[in-house]
Amino acid sequence: MRIDSMTPAEERVWRAFPRGEDVDFRDPADDPARGAGPGPERTVRAAVLRALLLSAPQEDGETAALRLAGARITGELRLQYADIDHAVRLSDCFFEDPPVLYAARLRQLNLRGSVLPALHAENLRVDGVLRLSGCRFGGPVRLAGAQITGALFLDGADVGAPPAGQPALQLNHVTVGDGLSAPGLRTRGEIRLTGASTTGTIDLAGARLDAGPGAAALDAVTLTVEGDVLLREAEVCGWIGLRGARVAGRLDFSRARLANPGGTALRASSCTLGELWLREGPPVSGALNLRRAQVDVLFLAPESVPGEVLLDSLVYTSLTPHEPAERRLAMLERDREGYVPHAYEQLTAAYRRIGDDDAARVVQLAKQRRRRATLPWPGRWWGHVQDAAVGYGFRPLRAAGWLVSLLVLGSLAYALHRPRALKPDEAPEFNPVFYTLDLLLPVISFGQEGAFAPTGWHQWLSYALVLTGWILATAVVTGVTRTVSRP
Repeated sequence: MRIDSMTPAEERVWRAFPRGEDVDFRDPADDPARGAGPGPERTVRAAVLRALLLSAPQEDGETAALRLAGARITGELRLQYADIDHAVRLSDCFFEDPPVLYAARLRQLNLRGSVLPALHAENLRVDGVLRLSGCRFGGPVRLAGAQITGALFLDGADVGAPPAGQPALQLNHVTVGDGLSAPGLRTRGEIRLTGASTTGTIDLAGARLDAGPGAAALDAVTLTVEGDVLLREAEVCGWIGLRGARVAGRLDFSRARLANPGGTALRASSCTLGELWLREGPPVSGALNLRRAQVDVLFLAPESVPGEVLLDSLVYTSLTPHEPAERRLAMLERDREGYVPHAYEQLTAAYRRIGDDDAARVVQLAKQRRRRATLPWPGRWWGHVQDAAVGYGFRPLRAAGWLVSLLVLGSLAYALHRPRALKPDEAPEFNPVFYTLDLLLPVISFGQEGAFAPTGWHQWLSYALVLTGWILATAVVTGVTRTVSRP
């Protein structure tokens, strides 16, 4: 393009480029939503910018760069496959057409505060920072497969609703060196992070992700993050998918609002997390799926747990904050799959690791009671007997209570109605206490039972005491065996 065919505004940009000088067309009265004013003094054609970046002359001793602010950019800025060694900053600009940066390579790109219909930058490579802070996108942002050696900034950005079936923010298989910083991001559709990776942190604190109930708000299947993933105080409408993700640091939903009524709000199955924080916020609206997940530290406040969970094969090392077992058991009872033995074993192990054996026993007792409901009627009957007798072995003093109660009952009954001696000349002196003990204890003999024979209802009482003694003894042995055999 010949320089004499340019407008004064374009000439100004052209002449500033070789020295990396700023060209600022901004006016304090501008409304960024409508873009820069319509006058030609602030309008720059995209074709001029393209020619500038691809073929502009250099000046010795100067570092060329495009630094333009507050301009209206007309036409389509097409830089696909371009190799640009200059820093590009187009801040607070208004783009009439979406820039096309497919497979381009840039040193640095800064679109801070600009208004764009969309952005097409699949497979883009940036050897520094990509800054989209405060940008307003009317349509989708496509960065799938992009490689960014520095950081990606989307803080305060606003992404409009995409066409049906497309994500609003497409970041699948993107590689970001220093992390994604997007606090305060607003999207009206899906953020797709499947297969993405970063050695830094993904910061979505205070973000507003609105995909609608039943739709994907954040799909991050097989995401890999060496730092943290922060969604503190975020508001999410739709589901979050983290199946197979690996987060070395903390996945933090502190004070967040997760809502996907009628579906699963958080799908984190088969993922590996350093820490998972779900606390200080309202209960999750929708199911929580942590099946087969592996978490070092699970920071889960009971009041944040939704009405439906999926916990089968969830493994965690530490569970905080420390809560009474009864508060944690309520979560296990909400499992969509019903009785899940593994969930009880994990909770028991967590209490034992911190030395709270009483809470561990409460969990194991609750496990046996849940298991009882899954058995056929003979097993349920025997379970009720063990529960009533010794609390499945976790309440051993209950057996002593039963023994003392029956001993008192039998002793009083036989003291008031002494049974006749079978052989009066050979019978020992009758003792109602030891006679009752002879009936109750199946193994120990005090020589009373075989020497005396009660009649009438006292005989039936003796049968009942003998049978109860055998049942009580069997329940005690079964319960103690179960308790001793546990690691």
